[in-house]
Amino acid sequence: MITSAEMHNKTAIITGAAAGLGRATALKLAAAGANLSLVDIDAQGLAETAQLARVHGATALEQVQDLSRPETARTIVDNTIAQFSRIDALCNVAAVFLPRHTAQMSDDDWDLTLAVNLSAPFKLIRQSLPYLLDAEGAIVNVTSCAAFMGQGYLAAYSATKAALNQLTKSLAMEFMHQPIRINAVAPGGMQTSLAAGLRHLENPDPSILGRISPLRGLVDIDEVAAMVAYLASDTASGYHGACISIDNGITAG
Repeated sequence: MITSAEMHNKTAIITGAAAGLGRATALKLAAAGANLSLVDIDAQGLAETAQLARVHGATALEQVQDLSRPETARTIVDNTIAQFSRIDALCNVAAVFLPRHTAQMSDDDWDLTLAVNLSAPFKLIRQSLPYLLDAEGAIVNVTSCAAFMGQGYLAAYSATKAALNQLTKSLAMEFMHQPIRINAVAPGGMQTSLAAGLRHLENPDPSILGRISPLRGLVDIDEVAAMVAYLASDTASGYHGACISIDNGITAG
């Protein structure tokens, strides 16, 4: 089912596209026939993703943008429309993951986490909506298993992901009678540069870290990317207001 994503002659915006899940999602969409508006702050990684996408025949627009800046959403959408004249899917994949002892978390780290993980998706959605409605398109927000369970040292990250889940559901209700699909995917831990941040946390309590260690191991990035691409495509016509957990059972109990 998931491999049946069909995006020929369609355009998708993917944030966080320079590496990890964002890159994997971009390549799944490229293989499905989409043209890509790729967004990341990492210019080198973005160029590498674009090159890989072009192997599939995709046209790839590289947008080196800082999602924490308030004007970025308008710039991304305007550039995408100028290049492709349409937006069929918005995939909000980018995230900031800053494990911290809460008492030691700076205002800057808190503000950056909220700006990238929550405010940027909202502003991109708001800016893209007229085009997505016109195309009868889709929004896919990448949240996290952290949206459903308390995770020590991840208060800011977990808060943003829970909020993004609720944003997804609220928007799905608001646009229940409009030609758009709005869904979320909530992965468990994946082997990405984001997850590596936990290794740099100073003096964590091992018993607390153990509670967020998946018994079945890390989730396959390609599996998550395939679901994001599927939900972005018309093939997933029955999905609206859903949050699909792909977490190897970590939220089961």
